[in-house]
Amino acid sequence: MDAAERQDAKYKQMIETPIPKLVCTLAVPTIISMLVTSIYNMADTFFVGKIGTSATGAVGVVFSLMAIFQAVGFTIGIGSGNLVSRLLGSRRRDEAEHVACTGFYTAFAAGVVLMVLGLIFIDPLMRVLGATETILPYARAYARYILLGAPFITSSFVLNNLLRFQGSAMYAMVGITAGGVLNIALDPIFIFGFGLETAGAAIATVLSQIVSFSILLFQCWRGGNIRMDPRKVRLKWEIYHEVLRGGLPSFYRQVLASIATICLNLAAGPFGDAAIAAMSIVSRVMMFAQSALIGFGQGFQPVCGFNYGAGRYDRVRKAFWFCVKVASVGLLLIAVAGECFAPQVIGLFRKGDLAVTEIGTLALRLQCIFFPLMGWTICLNMLQQNIGKSKAASILSSARQGLFFLPLILTLPRFFGVLGVQLSQPFSDLCTFVLSVPMGIALLRELREKDLLSRAQQRKDEG
Repeated sequence: MDAAERQDAKYKQMIETPIPKLVCTLAVPTIISMLVTSIYNMADTFFVGKIGTSATGAVGVVFSLMAIFQAVGFTIGIGSGNLVSRLLGSRRRDEAEHVACTGFYTAFAAGVVLMVLGLIFIDPLMRVLGATETILPYARAYARYILLGAPFITSSFVLNNLLRFQGSAMYAMVGITAGGVLNIALDPIFIFGFGLETAGAAIATVLSQIVSFSILLFQCWRGGNIRMDPRKVRLKWEIYHEVLRGGLPSFYRQVLASIATICLNLAAGPFGDAAIAAMSIVSRVMMFAQSALIGFGQGFQPVCGFNYGAGRYDRVRKAFWFCVKVASVGLLLIAVAGECFAPQVIGLFRKGDLAVTEIGTLALRLQCIFFPLMGWTICLNMLQQNIGKSKAASILSSARQGLFFLPLILTLPRFFGVLGVQLSQPFSDLCTFVLSVPMGIALLRELREKDLLSRAQQRKDEG
């Protein structure tokens, strides 16, 4: 089957397959991909936790640096992917190829720039990210190798998203999963076998990312509708404008997540390395749980893009409500489990450290209270982003870790001590949900009106 035939088959699948079946078919590989992506850092936190509390805190500090890499990759990847899915839905394949190739090579170049700047300013960078004097040596050793992998990390996110938005989520899953499994296998070898400690964790992560990158690139050539041909790159403002328009909500979300992590480390710092380590563990655990939700929502994104581009607004609405219902139920079950087994979860990472367990257990339980509300907010944000509502999507994506969390983390600890650190994220989640409700109602009403107009025009054309 040549590329044109593959694209015709994919188009038919995306606009004709029943919504529950289509979303689930695309969601299962993306859920696995997101969970495995979280495992990269979960594995490092688990094995580095065997070294000591300061080493565990170092992984949390460098996590905000990796969030910057992710911000660049997600911005370009989701911006490119959104546009590619709409172009493919409108049957404009040549334009889709130019967008995809331009996004991929731009992300790799951006990763090179981040690598060079980070290595030059590594010590002041670690201090800005929240490293204490005891954490700094571990953070420096970990970050040095992570920075070397920056070009592969940023461009891997683009490849992953491009495959997903073309409806080839299974191919994306293979590349991500292979890297995650390899990382779990290499961590104990480099950390304990070679005695490299935190540097070993970073080396294992970077090697795994490079393998994942290589597989994803191969999958684009083998299974994607679009191949990463450098001759298709077009350095045009029109392309970058549309990519940034679709990707900026992800940029705001990821950068604010990085800033939020820095502020969290700084706010927890006065309460000791145990507080930084505990909040780092809770952040990783919640990110792991959220990744399942985000992966499920990402099964909705190509469905949304294709059908919106094809004028099938009814299918966009049906897919949205299906995702909200399933996600909310799933998050409720996860939240209940988190409330019941919080001490055991924290103990997996720092068993025997009573201070870390005590702080982390309460923080995890507090965050689980409002966790089910994220089913609505994340699915709504994906809908806004995929249909080109960049302004609304940017506001909502900035709310959780920026508009609400930053003021809370900067003020609550002053009045409530370490409890203020623990309360900041759950209060932010509640405020974000309250903001998102009227935004969602207005957008769904607009989609319904578009659907009615489309049906009326179709009846007119047929008559």
